[in-house]
Amino acid sequence: MAKKVFVSGCFDLLHSGHVAFFQSAATYGDLYVAIGSDKTIFELKGRATVNSEAERLFMIQSLGCVHQAFISSGSGMLDFELEIRNVQPDIFVVNEDGDLAEKQKLCASLGIEYVVLSRDPHQDLMPRSTTALRDINRIPYRIDLAGGWLDQPYVSKHYPGSVITVSIEPTIEFNERSGMASSTRRAAIDLWGSRLPTDNLEKLFRILFCCDNPPGKEYVSGAQDTIGIVYPGLARSDYDGNYWPVHIEQNLDESVLQFVEQSLYLRPLGPRGPEYDVLQNTHITPQGAKALADATTDCWQAILKKDVRAFGETVRRSFEAQIAMFPNMVNDRVRDLIAQYENQALGWKLSGAGGGGYLILVSDKPIDRGVRIQVRRELE
Repeated sequence: MAKKVFVSGCFDLLHSGHVAFFQSAATYGDLYVAIGSDKTIFELKGRATVNSEAERLFMIQSLGCVHQAFISSGSGMLDFELEIRNVQPDIFVVNEDGDLAEKQKLCASLGIEYVVLSRDPHQDLMPRSTTALRDINRIPYRIDLAGGWLDQPYVSKHYPGSVITVSIEPTIEFNERSGMASSTRRAAIDLWGSRLPTDNLEKLFRILFCCDNPPGKEYVSGAQDTIGIVYPGLARSDYDGNYWPVHIEQNLDESVLQFVEQSLYLRPLGPRGPEYDVLQNTHITPQGAKALADATTDCWQAILKKDVRAFGETVRRSFEAQIAMFPNMVNDRVRDLIAQYENQALGWKLSGAGGGGYLILVSDKPIDRGVRIQVRRELE
């Protein structure tokens, strides 16, 4: 009797990459496909699907390699939990960018083998993704490498300092509430559509910041989100008790950008929950702000020198300084994932305000199941 194989996902805009994934998974046995509902995709991605759940179900069920397909009845990253318990598969297959600790733990609890596949195109076909097929997604995301929180006046008023951001191409469609500036990116899409205008960078930064923080907004997004999206390459923005940076230094040196790309790996944690509040239990002090500022200054120098060990060590110092002031950034699932890599990576931090999203690792050697990034070089 053939083994039962289970996969899950959104599978909007069905393309060759999806089919190659299904075919690879089906080599393990009879393939069961759990499809994210329209409601779940809207909650995770912050956008409506192009193809409805009924259309996606029809297309996927029509594939010869699929034994059975169905719409997942739950919500969130484990929306398929009821279905996987009902099917009782032998194997659960994921792509490396869908590899989550929660999925692995669920499989372990149910006695299901957990298999992670690399994202490879079929034979000579070009790599495809839903993101690449959606024209609106030329707007970049951003990663803050060090200094995050110093762009908030209630932190930098205690001690001035910098935030280092890197603008990244949308090779992955990051979930909402994952610390990749997805809400600011949505504001950019509302303003400009599929691509950033070719205009003065500081002008674009100010326009986007104001659009992202209209009057009456309860929590003002830090300027580093906007800078990381608008400014290509690396940017170091300096703050001294105000929302506006006193200076922005940009770096587009190709060797430096390649160094950053080669040093970074992302491991998904899933989006933080709606109940998450990082601003509870804070302990913001001049000493804490100075520790964060000093680590960020050292991190910038490590990047310019292309010193990967110093890069890792300063990213870790910056993260530790953040946690000292914002302890709610980390929780048990974050600590568990860090523990898996603390003997492999040179440094680590969380994307954005933490509580979920991605664990960003600095390493001089490949990280198993780590997702790579592509730095955005220039305005299109």
